[in-house]
Amino acid sequence: MVPLKRRKTNSRSAGSDDIAVSKFPSVIIFLLERKMGASRKTFLTGLGRRKGFRVEECYSQLVTHVVSENNSGEEVRDWLEAQTPGGGRTGDSAHLLDINWFTESMAAGHPVDILDRHRLRVRTEPSHGAMVPTLKGYACQRRTPLQHHNALLTDALLVLAENAEFCEDEGRSVAFRRAGAVLKALPQAVHKMEDLQGVPCLGGHSQRVIKEILEDGTSREVEMVLQSEQYQAMKALTNIFGVGVKTADRWFREGLRLPSDALNSGHKLNHAQQAGLQYYDDLNTPVTKAEADSIGQIVEEAVQAVLPGAEITLTGGFRRGKPTGHDVDFLITHPEEGKEEGLMPKVVSWLEARGLLLYQKTNINSYLEATDGPARPPHNMDRFERCFSIFRLERPQASPEQHPQAVGEEQPQERGSPLGRRASESPGWKAVRVDLVVSPVSQFAFALLGWTGSQLFERDLRRWAGQEKRMSLSSHALYDSTQNRYLRPCSEEEIFALVGLEFIPPSERNA
Repeated sequence: MVPLKRRKTNSRSAGSDDIAVSKFPSVIIFLLERKMGASRKTFLTGLGRRKGFRVEECYSQLVTHVVSENNSGEEVRDWLEAQTPGGGRTGDSAHLLDINWFTESMAAGHPVDILDRHRLRVRTEPSHGAMVPTLKGYACQRRTPLQHHNALLTDALLVLAENAEFCEDEGRSVAFRRAGAVLKALPQAVHKMEDLQGVPCLGGHSQRVIKEILEDGTSREVEMVLQSEQYQAMKALTNIFGVGVKTADRWFREGLRLPSDALNSGHKLNHAQQAGLQYYDDLNTPVTKAEADSIGQIVEEAVQAVLPGAEITLTGGFRRGKPTGHDVDFLITHPEEGKEEGLMPKVVSWLEARGLLLYQKTNINSYLEATDGPARPPHNMDRFERCFSIFRLERPQASPEQHPQAVGEEQPQERGSPLGRRASESPGWKAVRVDLVVSPVSQFAFALLGWTGSQLFERDLRRWAGQEKRMSLSSHALYDSTQNRYLRPCSEEEIFALVGLEFIPPSERNA
């Protein structure tokens, strides 16, 4: 009996012999692994070689037929362009084909004629009045400014994304968010569907919604969602600090519709949910940049009091240039590795002693590179030492002009906030959500990148690293599977360079 290792070696040799004696020398095939998967690509490669086809392991200029599965023509083109140093054009002379051409050729035992249904369409010339599609498929490849031209369309898609999230359909939610993100990156307003020819990430459902809005000014599906009892209830309940989708869904099925229902239902509430109900209106009133800066001064004073020389950075939406946000995030580190250990309890004690915390929950740093290894975690949360808190922010008497959203606009109070009060009703102080995160300086670049956002930008950045570069990227580390080692960048710019991307500043990461 031939040993297993010898059989594997013979199999590889046979594959090489198949290439050498190809029956069809004018046809050189490359199977794109993206979305196909490594095991399926290996199987199809072996099948093709046994049939007498030359199937290359790696893409090169010799390839005549590029075959992919579940990819658009633009996605394949973008992948091919990424393989050329300097970003030059490549693959222009190769046929970009769907997997059905390959399977039909295998069944026929020879390369079948390439028909229109086999070709992947790549838009190269715009129709009259249409915009040239220059956008890439990953959000981390695109510059997305804060202000954009298609708010009517993106707001509608966001409603559908939220509703899908409330139904715990993550796939649909991400699809709608990706569609909205690519519309944000367009350089001009969309007026007709022809303007979107060649634009990536627009699925059939999103296109139907966009088409209806462009033609009728509104989407019936979106309007139905906005008026549905479930959406309104889930929106109100998940706006309670400490209440996630699963808890809100259970409460909805038990008959709860408003935050006040949670208080009067007799449910046992945890500490976070109690605080979330008590300060409901404040926590659902946008936080201004001025308020974030005021909190930053308090955090700076607290941190310097217990660890002189520590560095504090405002992250999240405010670092991306947003004028308001739902909470305030700060990243804390120290230039000397290890000095930051045990910092958070001291900072929390300093703040509590001065009556500045209405609620806090602190988690220790649980990340250990040596034991956790390079594998991506099953969720996107990092494992830094952190404190989720609600600050009591003192402020002077505010006029309606200074806080227009606290007066005159519809607030969650109108739906029945139980214990909360509007900021305008007690202007002396305001409850504000604040997240404090402590990072070792060796992981600071990753933490800064991860905590800056946006969520979709970070998600696509991790996806790009994994699918296109065989790297594992988290808020703690970057691991290169091709080299079997961790990479040690010192800045966001270096991280972008290591994963093969143009650096995009925080102000243009608003996907």
